[in-house]
Amino acid sequence: MRAARLIKMVLLLQARPSMTAAQLADELEVSERTVTRDAQALSEAGVPVYVERGRAGGYRLVGGYRTRLTGLARHEAEALFLSGLPSALREMGLDDAASAARLKVSAALLPSLRDASANAAQRFHLDAPGWYQEPVTPELLPAVAEAVWDDRVVRARYRGAGAREETERELAPYGLVLKGGIWYLCARADDSFRVYRIDRFSAVTVTDARFTRDEDFDLPGFWDERAAQFARSILRTEVTVRVSRAGARRLVYAGDRAAVKEALERAGPPGADGLRTVTLPVESLDVAYGQLLALGPELEVLGPPEFRARFADAAERLRDLYH
Repeated sequence: MRAARLIKMVLLLQARPSMTAAQLADELEVSERTVTRDAQALSEAGVPVYVERGRAGGYRLVGGYRTRLTGLARHEAEALFLSGLPSALREMGLDDAASAARLKVSAALLPSLRDASANAAQRFHLDAPGWYQEPVTPELLPAVAEAVWDDRVVRARYRGAGAREETERELAPYGLVLKGGIWYLCARADDSFRVYRIDRFSAVTVTDARFTRDEDFDLPGFWDERAAQFARSILRTEVTVRVSRAGARRLVYAGDRAAVKEALERAGPPGADGLRTVTLPVESLDVAYGQLLALGPELEVLGPPEFRARFADAAERLRDLYH
């Protein structure tokens, strides 16, 4: 632990002209007293760390000293490719590896290029979770991520959506996906690939056994295919609506976008009155009620009859409210 911290301290001082004890303490997550002791240890080991006293002082490396400890370890190199996903790295327990990798890359760059990392970080940030929801990190995510990186078989207890009881499964974890703030595991089980929500695991044991990865497996392609299948699988019923041009433009945001676009294409162009009749696949009448009600007078429900009656009742109550 201390050896890694000392290396990090050298790399920090190599990447910057000078750093105060407070700055180093903040970067290394230690006290300023520990920084002083670490600087003394480096000096005794032959690393020319020099400290200037006073308000403008700080720690620096003397004589253009450069460490040769800039080679990336495998886990650092892998984490570096995810460095644009700070929250995801933190949740998977890889933020330290990514930090070390960035420092090593920075130390290897020319002085004129050492601000490239900071410039990029100030100009691009990915915030994966959706609005109006508090992201929750699954407790077992770091263990699952460890197994994914090392190609290790896991034994897990899992309860699927709507299941009454948990089942114990042995999985070959191929990849992790962060979708809308929710973590999913793509894994091979019983010679087929499946998707599991990480927050539905109640226990995960990473075994010593390694599995042989199928080199033809394409994680982005697999996820896109399964996500499309899932989106279609939940559209179990249909409603018929008449929409205006404005309603058609807003309709694509009120349900599954691909299904809505296909339904609009099947309906053909609007008539002379600007309206068109659309048969729309929906998850359920209850879900569709909330989605379509938001379109207000730009959409008229034609069927099923009980669904139309619901909208008629809502319209009556709105009229009474705003009369």
